[in-house]
Amino acid sequence: MSTVTAPRPHVVDHVDVPDNYLTHSRGFLSWILTLDHKRIGVMYMGAVLASFFVGGVFALLLRTELLTPGRTIVSADTYNQFFTLHGAIMVFLVIIPSIPAALGNFVLPIMLGAKDVAFPRLNLFSFWLWLAGAGFTLYSLAAGGFDTGWTFYTPYSTTTTTGGVIPVLTGVFILGFSSIFTGLNFIVTVHKLRPPGMTWFRMPLFLWALYSTAIIQVLATPVLAITLCLLIVERLLNIGIFNPSMGGDPVLYQHFFWFYSHPAVYIMIVPAMGIISELIAVHAHRTIFGYRFIAFSSIAIAMFSFIVWGHHMFVSGQSGLMNTIFSLISFSVAIPSAVKTFNWTMTLYKGTISLTAPMMYALAFLFLFTIGGLTGIHLATLNTDVHLHDTYFVVAHFHYVMMGSALIAMIGGLHHWWPKMTGKMYDEKLAIAGCIIIFVGFNLTFFTQFMLGSQGMPRRYYDYQPEFQIYHVISTIGSYVMGIGFLTTAVCFVQSLRSGAPAPANPWGGRSLEWQCASPPPHDNFKNTPRVGNPYDFSMLQWNPTTKGYDVDPVREAAAFAVEARNEQARGHA
Repeated sequence: MSTVTAPRPHVVDHVDVPDNYLTHSRGFLSWILTLDHKRIGVMYMGAVLASFFVGGVFALLLRTELLTPGRTIVSADTYNQFFTLHGAIMVFLVIIPSIPAALGNFVLPIMLGAKDVAFPRLNLFSFWLWLAGAGFTLYSLAAGGFDTGWTFYTPYSTTTTTGGVIPVLTGVFILGFSSIFTGLNFIVTVHKLRPPGMTWFRMPLFLWALYSTAIIQVLATPVLAITLCLLIVERLLNIGIFNPSMGGDPVLYQHFFWFYSHPAVYIMIVPAMGIISELIAVHAHRTIFGYRFIAFSSIAIAMFSFIVWGHHMFVSGQSGLMNTIFSLISFSVAIPSAVKTFNWTMTLYKGTISLTAPMMYALAFLFLFTIGGLTGIHLATLNTDVHLHDTYFVVAHFHYVMMGSALIAMIGGLHHWWPKMTGKMYDEKLAIAGCIIIFVGFNLTFFTQFMLGSQGMPRRYYDYQPEFQIYHVISTIGSYVMGIGFLTTAVCFVQSLRSGAPAPANPWGGRSLEWQCASPPPHDNFKNTPRVGNPYDFSMLQWNPTTKGYDVDPVREAAAFAVEARNEQARGHA
């Protein structure tokens, strides 16, 4: 008797959608309520870039107004509000959070080998606080605007009748708490969530930089919060704290403000230096030169940052002795920065340099940061600062440090980690073109301002003498060239999201742990426990033409771990 077997139904094989942080869950609420550090970092980055666009528009309006003496497009009062908004948005909403809160949130746990930050809920709360602070800052426009300058100097900020002063002070107060909570989270994460084998001196230098920055955030930002709170109380209750007409002291406000705001400069630049350490080592394919010197110089800069605020006040009536002390300390802070620059240069020496977009930004950083640092010497010298104080020389100097260095490093880091964040590659030629245009436009804009300042052109002024016009024309042209460069970069990223090639796990040949997970990373970062090794040992990498990325040679890796184990054992016996 024969048995007839029924035919098997046709089964369509299930196609697995890769489970990464972008596809793990969908919908608006899944993002705004997420505890995933990667999504929080991406949301921070989107918000920061949107703020950068708004601040950039105000910058272009400022430069357009200064194209000719007298009125060009707006009145003097409107001009004052424009430069105040430009400064406040760029400092508090863009440069300070751009690396620690945005790139740092995405990269730090993966680079550390952790699944998330130590306090995920606090991390999300920090982002919500940032949104609230940004909302109050932008609401100040609807409330009548404010024209105090981004430093909110008294007594003007206590007596001006514009209605937006208290909303913007409240916004910056809230932003300060967001910064404090982020810094606290990073400190605990670095201390408590390092995997086995991740010793302090196996941490990538970007983590050292974020750790140093977090110390500054936690210790310095409360001073700003207290200062702004006192300013709000003085305006609301007419209590004489900073207003001299009521017995207050406006210079006291300057001491409080700069005790925070000079460390805030290093909140901007120290993580940028950490990014540059990664970009130069990875894209030069060479072990970082002087690892421990660079690591400890980040800590040294964090310590120095608290004792140099007085160089902002050389003409504010300080004693000659205090001016001399602050001048000497300001010279001293250049030493750890020079150590980093020397070590980066030595890392490039005899390296196998790939002129990728991230490396181009790193090279641009070296040039711009050197100019910013060297011109800082003139402002730390008492006799030259008296002449240059409150001139365009100061404007040029801090733009070379804060924008030309910190922001350029952030954009370079965004190019570096873009394939990891999005799983997409970008058009390398278009990205490099954007970098070159930004570099040319930036120097046209701000190098001419050194000449303006040395000839006595005061900062913040709506009008100027006709002999200064040629410099303002060049500076304005440069600002529009720079705007074209940023637009080119934006087009590059949008094009990448729409039609970019899939990114391999390790497109650049990095050795830190974030390059051991897929692009984009899984929800929990690593499917298997990552193997911790030297983050700057590039000798065991090999190019994989199939994936168009780099793989670790297992034979070389095993040999390296064997040598390391023997060395550890020998040290234990000793």
